[in-house]
Amino acid sequence: MAGHSKWANIKHKKGAADAKRAKVFTKLAKEITVAAKLGGEDEDSNPRLRRAVAAARAVSMPKDNIQRAIKKGAGGSDGANFEEITYEGYGPGGVAILVDCLTDNTNRSLHEIRYIFNKGNGNLGEIGSVNYMFDTKGVITFDKAKIDSEKTQEVAIDLGADDIEEDEDYLTIYTAFEDFDRIRDELEKQGFAFSRAEVSKIPQTTVPIEGEDAEKVIQLVQTLEDNDDVQNVHANFDISDSEFERISNL
Repeated sequence: MAGHSKWANIKHKKGAADAKRAKVFTKLAKEITVAAKLGGEDEDSNPRLRRAVAAARAVSMPKDNIQRAIKKGAGGSDGANFEEITYEGYGPGGVAILVDCLTDNTNRSLHEIRYIFNKGNGNLGEIGSVNYMFDTKGVITFDKAKIDSEKTQEVAIDLGADDIEEDEDYLTIYTAFEDFDRIRDELEKQGFAFSRAEVSKIPQTTVPIEGEDAEKVIQLVQTLEDNDDVQNVHANFDISDSEFERISNL
């Protein structure tokens, strides 16, 4: 899981920039709208909406933005007619990549995602070619400067967390998909404020990469994430801290 956690935390740090934050808000608003359309506007009876709203609050998305997205979806607006689709492929170094999209034009999305893969020295695969390498899990991340790390880990373990990772800045708790809402809600109830909480695809094993392959994979993933139809990108690469540092300074 290390590759996922490391990249996700780097993205979280970079997300503080205004331009990145605006794009994050747009993607979250789309997810909230779809969740409300599919399951209604009551968070208590709509787990997907509850997760989307929690993710939005974690990045300080304005309350008005959240409510507008909910009303848009619950009202059945034409603008809420998005289709969910996941593309599968490979990047440089044999890295497996999943791309989750919400789109109002699947032909456009397919063309754009294939183009990004090809330009990024990767290739788009068939349905099922990559998905089996990932498990769906809950991921809850805490800024260690804002919590008692040892106490948080104790409570998470008692609540049934699957796994815990820790680095210099962040504590990341992994849960089974079916336990995610319960554990997140209980941690929040007990005053453990998280910086990020989401359901994500976690690789069962990771592929170590370095040098030019590492640079190309990071560029490919970033380009995919910048596409307006893309909600999330999941990959099974693992890059050392020193490589991350080197690439970030290029």
